[in-house]
Amino acid sequence: MSTGAAVRFLPCGSDGLLVEVAGLEESLALHASLHADPLPGTTELVPAARTVLVRFRPELTDAAELAARIRERPLTAAPAGPGALVEVPVHYDGADLEEVARLCGTTPAEVVRRHTGATWTVAFTGFAPGFAYLAGDDPVLDVPRRSSPRTAIPAGAVGLAGRFSGVYPRASPGGWQLLGRTELAVWDLTRPEPALLRPGVRVRFVEVPAGGPAPGPPTVPGVPGVPGLEETPEPFLEVLAPGAQTLVEDLGRPGRSAQGLSRSGAVDRGALRRANRLVGNPPGAPALEVAAGGLRVRAHGRSVLALTGAPAPLLVSTRTGTVEVPAQRPFALDDGEELHVGTPPRGVRSVLAVRGGVAATAVLGSSSTDLLSGTGPAPVRAGDRLPVGAAPGGAVVPWTDPDPEPPAAGDVVVLDVVLGPRDDWFTPAAVRRFCDQEWVVTPRSNRVGLRLDGEPLERAVTGELPSEGTVPGAVQVPPDGRPVVFAADHPVTGGYPVIACVAAHHLDLLAQVPAGARVRFHPVLREGEPA
Repeated sequence: MSTGAAVRFLPCGSDGLLVEVAGLEESLALHASLHADPLPGTTELVPAARTVLVRFRPELTDAAELAARIRERPLTAAPAGPGALVEVPVHYDGADLEEVARLCGTTPAEVVRRHTGATWTVAFTGFAPGFAYLAGDDPVLDVPRRSSPRTAIPAGAVGLAGRFSGVYPRASPGGWQLLGRTELAVWDLTRPEPALLRPGVRVRFVEVPAGGPAPGPPTVPGVPGVPGLEETPEPFLEVLAPGAQTLVEDLGRPGRSAQGLSRSGAVDRGALRRANRLVGNPPGAPALEVAAGGLRVRAHGRSVLALTGAPAPLLVSTRTGTVEVPAQRPFALDDGEELHVGTPPRGVRSVLAVRGGVAATAVLGSSSTDLLSGTGPAPVRAGDRLPVGAAPGGAVVPWTDPDPEPPAAGDVVVLDVVLGPRDDWFTPAAVRRFCDQEWVVTPRSNRVGLRLDGEPLERAVTGELPSEGTVPGAVQVPPDGRPVVFAADHPVTGGYPVIACVAAHHLDLLAQVPAGARVRFHPVLREGEPA
């Protein structure tokens, strides 16, 4: 690095490099440099408190080349003019106001005075869409996160964590110390730029006068979904039963991390591509991701469909009876016929593609449902009518290569992982235990992450980790020592150490590991090279 400052380069999965610098100013300077003059082969940057996560395409560059080029970049930014000023009205009645005052060694009134009197600037975004990390200039307002995070924090909550303040855009879990609440919508999909608080914007918190109207939750508009019953042209699929969970998914929203959005999209991306190929669609056409079966639809007009991923049985009810059709093959539904997707004996998620794709409303460039952020179409419900797009020019393409067999409950699944970026936060014995033991996948797993149970991992570093960028497959270890493996709808940044990341070639396998299966982690270097 041209400044001579200490910089660490830490592996972050198969296609990520976590660059650790001295602090926030250096992180923002490096991000500004890499954003203004991108390095060849890089795809995404995620700035954080003292790191920049650099995502790249392994076929175009590698971590060593990127590290060498990044060392040449300055860690000082050119002076910038003040950003736009946004005033945030706050009713200071937060549940943690008294505790924050105790931690700061002062009174609640003084905390409010300092919070409203400080100059706050959006340093970076993450965790959730529209969640801005606001850096302040008052050293007194530097408090740790709560020792026990809340499972639900209301939308509009205003909090403190470390040297940052922030506003929760929507209801979500979180561990920040809550000072109050605002009705200002910091994330609004009806705006051309949904995020109100973007990097560089200055923020002034304004206390709502005593006796004034108490702010309620922010006004956040509903997310567009599929058209209503009365406006759906044929052909369409009428949903008779949605099963445990059916979502519209495509290949997601890459490049949106600056807005706090992960890529999302189909959890098993290979299954989506194969299903679309079977019906002649482009690889990323929107399809239905069906978890654990149970979906029943009726065709209005004639459609061609195919199912891949978890091998669910398929029954078609015709005017003359019920017939079983094979998965991994295109099949037709005539007008009025019904399809029932049964429970797969193996795996978790099936992908049901229809020729022409599901014509759901695109939000920020994608029709995918992101459950963590609430972005995209609502989950499919009984009574929905799913319009089908115009048939593409491509041919229906049957082929004989079978889908990979997904695991079943009770199976042991070996997942290749790249250790790091924070494996040094754990004792050597804990790293060995992480790799050697079989972790049980719990029923609390979902599209955000797989929650694992087993002998807890002990940390060698007990301090608080500043939030930093995360990737799909990141294995984050919360204070209880039991790992969570991030899936498609993971948060963009996280504040718990990541001991390893699932290698890119095993992310689709990760998507199909059911509750009750056991996982064993196998350390490798980049892309399958033995460690």
